[in-house]
Amino acid sequence: MTIIDALQHLYHAHTGHPAASVEELPSSGSNRRYFRLTDTPTLIGVYGTSTEENQAFLYMAEHFRNKGLPVPQVVARSDDDTCYLQEDLGDTLLFNAIEKGRLTGVFDEEEKTLLRKTMRLLPAMQFTGAEEMDFSICYPQAEFNRRSIMWDLNYFKYCFLKATGMEFREDRLEDDFQKMTDVLLLSGSHTFMYRDFQSRNIMIRDGEPWFIDFQGGRKGPVYYDVASFLWQAKANYPDSLRQELLQEYIDALSTFRPVDVVDFHAHLRHFVLFRTLQVLGAYGFRGYFEKKPHFIQSVPFAIENLRRLLRKPFAEYPYLCSVLHELTELKQFTDDLQRRRLTVKVTSFAYKKGIPDDPSGNGGGFVFDCRAVNNPGKYERYKPFTGLDEPVIRFLEEDGEMASFLTQA
Repeated sequence: MTIIDALQHLYHAHTGHPAASVEELPSSGSNRRYFRLTDTPTLIGVYGTSTEENQAFLYMAEHFRNKGLPVPQVVARSDDDTCYLQEDLGDTLLFNAIEKGRLTGVFDEEEKTLLRKTMRLLPAMQFTGAEEMDFSICYPQAEFNRRSIMWDLNYFKYCFLKATGMEFREDRLEDDFQKMTDVLLLSGSHTFMYRDFQSRNIMIRDGEPWFIDFQGGRKGPVYYDVASFLWQAKANYPDSLRQELLQEYIDALSTFRPVDVVDFHAHLRHFVLFRTLQVLGAYGFRGYFEKKPHFIQSVPFAIENLRRLLRKPFAEYPYLCSVLHELTELKQFTDDLQRRRLTVKVTSFAYKKGIPDDPSGNGGGFVFDCRAVNNPGKYERYKPFTGLDEPVIRFLEEDGEMASFLTQA
């Protein structure tokens, strides 16, 4: 029996009639295959090669639904658990709903609202979802432990770091991996760890987030999911928005447990580093070895995340950090960064001397007539300063009509 035949059999058994059409949907990062069975009702059919992984999802989906969490309802499953049918949540991934913000780095209020709702829901998934949950069903591990941490760190080492051709001392790297494992395990909790909590695994229906693809979840600390979501490579959240969303999460988390904000941030940054390495390992395997292009396209974003993380040292892992600094400066990554970087030049000029030449030859950009703005340079007390100095900034904001000018520029 083919996969489509098996799904049609399930559909017929559930509804009493065959689906009018079966269309395969684009694949995700996993080996599961998804199909839309169109009729009344329209359902999503899922086929997975790992029975244990399917059983983990089926158990969790029912458990979370019973807890009132927004996850798809499974309506039918095959006897061997290789395939199942679930409700159709539509086609809008959060990843696509925030596309304009991701591409420009400027998120509008509608996009921010979806992100806020998602972050406020996460603690309920972690705490309410963990209540009375049988973690022994989780696949491939029941909890976030030393073994699973080392799997992910070695995933990074073998599938990404070695693939770059970099030379490094494997014994010293392993020493720091062990140190990182010790640090991460200090943050254990009895909460549900989604593990791949990111905007591609959240769907939007009627303006509300719904959680999908949680079958890799297990018992673990809350920090991992926060790191996964807010530092997702291609999400491109500016730091100001990331901090706003982090505060939304902490506010929601505080209804479940007391939160020491300073301590929370101190633990979180280690999980951000760990998750970034795990993601690079996945990109290396899925992109370089399985030749899936969207994973390769995500590598520069993850490398840029890593660059920013390393600006503040991780004193606990000196050798690892030296390797990572060298990694981010490899030519293949710095060249790609230069190709993606936008350079904006701002030139001040006097009209009586004419508009400055445009060396790019592409016609220039914008010209703003600022002659109506009160110029601090006319006043003796401001002449020792530049526009970067606080007295000049304050003058322009308060006496220079700059706020009014900027709203019309």
